[in-house]
Amino acid sequence: MSYPAIEINLSKIRENTKVITNLCKDYGIDIVGVTKVSNGSIEIAQAMIQGGIKIIGDSRLGNLKNYEDLSVKKMLVRLPMMSEVGEVVRLCHISLNSEIETIKALSIEAQKAGKIHEIILMVDVGDLREGIFDEEEIVETVKEILKLKGIRLIGLGTNLTCFGAIIPSKENLGKLVTIRDNINKEFNIDLEVISGGNSSSLCLIMNGEMPKGINQLRLGTSLLLGLIEVIWTRIPNTHVDAFKLIAEIIEVKEKPSKPIGEIAMDAFRNVPTFEDKGQMKRAICAVGRQDCEPDFMIPEDERVSILGCSSDHLILDITHCHKDYEVGDKVTFILDYIGILRCMTSAHVRKIYVNQ
Repeated sequence: MSYPAIEINLSKIRENTKVITNLCKDYGIDIVGVTKVSNGSIEIAQAMIQGGIKIIGDSRLGNLKNYEDLSVKKMLVRLPMMSEVGEVVRLCHISLNSEIETIKALSIEAQKAGKIHEIILMVDVGDLREGIFDEEEIVETVKEILKLKGIRLIGLGTNLTCFGAIIPSKENLGKLVTIRDNINKEFNIDLEVISGGNSSSLCLIMNGEMPKGINQLRLGTSLLLGLIEVIWTRIPNTHVDAFKLIAEIIEVKEKPSKPIGEIAMDAFRNVPTFEDKGQMKRAICAVGRQDCEPDFMIPEDERVSILGCSSDHLILDITHCHKDYEVGDKVTFILDYIGILRCMTSAHVRKIYVNQ
């Protein structure tokens, strides 16, 4: 067996998905299972589908291509590039959009393909990432979309916390519902989907404050880790350890705890600081920042501490461990979202799927 490796527990992902799907169903909310962290893993997508997901979303067309044979709808959750509109129509049933020129291009491609491509128009309610900010522009954009063939406007959506770190609230998501109501009245239509953001929006369900009318969420972190990171809350009856990094020790030495000499920038342009703790038993694992993210991984052995990481060496303090670690031993780390993202997208980290 080769290392480093990431162990993915599909049973835990499936159980998380069932719990959260049922939780949202009680509020009339459907879930899009977002797989972008998985680098197009069919196994993870299938686990979500088995857990109750009817739409798989991803930000990369290459990942969505992997899911062509899965019998669910596919959604592009990143605004399409003009250069890829043909592939968007071919691979996706739904896409999130904010630019009328892109939507017009999608219309042309959809007509060529003899398809109806569904659109969710993105509205910026304050986080200042994607979406139309001005309400007059929203109305004008809807007016133009309704003239197009091959396109069906199914609803409005928004995103929060990812850029501006704005917390979802009754006020900002309520604004999305109000805009929907105004558009329905002005154009005599019925926009069926109000897509109220990502896993951070679950905080409103947990607090009993989700505005009536929000009927879709695009969830990744919560399904994979059972967490609402914006309030750092674990959803009851979910698993936080579905992803584990396993790394192999390549050196064990007694060394000083503080480097000797004048300190400058490290390889990542940081100036590190070190506390002098005297002699320390240190281990090096054969994995680094090219393949993992040490700030988003926790040693399963609570007595192991991460000291730092270069591009391909992970340095650990094993001074106080009960286990007498040796060269060739393995150390396991529970991964947070960013840690999963880095490991799953690295070709040098082997993927191991388990069902237990």
